[in-house]
Amino acid sequence: MGFFAFLLLGLLAGAIAKLILPGRQGGGFFVTLLLGVVGAFLGGWLGGLLFRRGLTEFFDLGTWLLAIGGSLIVLLIWGLITRSRAR
Repeated sequence: MGFFAFLLLGLLAGAIAKLILPGRQGGGFFVTLLLGVVGAFLGGWLGGLLFRRGLTEFFDLGTWLLAIGGSLIVLLIWGLITRSRAR
């Protein structure tokens, strides 16, 4: 998968993860892109470690599930960090 495809995957995975998680997560377009790309990277790494499957092709369902799952994890951690900072 190319660099721009990975950025697009990260952006969309981050946006989908924000829609799935209840509550309000801070950040705009750039933060969503950054967290989504980090989440896609994390999901690909965990998928390779646990399932021996990484982010292979853009239109593969497994790639999307791993990227969205990684983005959910990153968004949960981001929510914990920003919530403790707001207090």
